[in-house]
Amino acid sequence: MAKLIDGKSISKQIKDELAQRAGELAKAGCTVTLAVIQVGSDPASTVYVNNKKKGCEYIGIRSLSYELAQETGEEELLALIGELNGRGDVNGILVQLPLPGHIDEDRVIRAIDPTKDVDGFHPQNVGALCIGQPGFVSCTPAGIIQLLKRSGVSIAGKECVILGRSNIVGKPMALLMLRENATVTIAHSRTTDLKEVTKRADILIVAVGKPKMITREYVKEGAVVIDVGINRSETGKLCGDVDFEDVEGICSAITPVPGGVGPMTIAMLLHNCLESVNLQ
Repeated sequence: MAKLIDGKSISKQIKDELAQRAGELAKAGCTVTLAVIQVGSDPASTVYVNNKKKGCEYIGIRSLSYELAQETGEEELLALIGELNGRGDVNGILVQLPLPGHIDEDRVIRAIDPTKDVDGFHPQNVGALCIGQPGFVSCTPAGIIQLLKRSGVSIAGKECVILGRSNIVGKPMALLMLRENATVTIAHSRTTDLKEVTKRADILIVAVGKPKMITREYVKEGAVVIDVGINRSETGKLCGDVDFEDVEGICSAITPVPGGVGPMTIAMLLHNCLESVNLQ
């Protein structure tokens, strides 16, 4: 029976540690503040934003909320970011993605001060990760490293296959696993003999956005499987990119969906908020 990697429990451990750090900063007269901007009222984005606010409240840092109308113009959004960049009492700025189609996401990400970019999406922070310099690391990949370490999974020397090459998960995940001395392969939709590639993995990290795509045919016996996907099945039930029931019997450890990677993303966002004090 595979070990269940419990993201809820591990994220709580991290948040409790962060609450202690936030308390120490508060005693030293430093109030950490996260500004969250949401444009429009996409239901999934609203859930994420509310969870981020609850996370701030839990660890004891201040959150500022900017809920802008769907039709808000790009220049108006950039002006708000510019104002928050200049505020000494704001440590982190987060713009909830996706943005409405009339706004250029890349331009918005680049507008955020890199020392306040707690999502870790600014090109300067991505470049810093590439060359091992200090900076913010994208929250989901950073959370996966913590899941592995705190579950007793050794990374150094292991064969790691990452399925998916997005800027938010796949690419930074590969860089972080390299930093932990894994041997890393990135596979994607154009990979030939995909099953042969994924079956080499001691650690298989899946972020493709296709419900239950990964079955036991893709997985080496005894592998650790990390499922980043959040999808709805045909019956409307939340599920991952991995067919959990099929794969559970063959792997040594696996993350569930929900309750695996998801809670870690917010825990690492809060971690970045506290790190912002040092970077600034």
